[in-house]
Amino acid sequence: MKKVIAIVAVMVSLTSSSAWAYLDPGTGSMLLQVILGGVAAVGIAFKLFWYKIKVALGLAKKQDAADEVADGQA
Repeated sequence: MKKVIAIVAVMVSLTSSSAWAYLDPGTGSMLLQVILGGVAAVGIAFKLFWYKIKVALGLAKKQDAADEVADGQA
């Protein structure tokens, strides 16, 4: 199955045609906003799960993580 996907990918990449597309100046701004939004979303998700990550890495005990989460919600 992987060989078939690889062969199809090579065939598609070798056959190209002109797109004749126009990218206006706002496209770069839009792409920058999408990238920054993704970075912000990953940062927020990381912050929300920080204590679970610390417990998983062995940097904190489970009870400490539960106390920290309870303190953060108060």
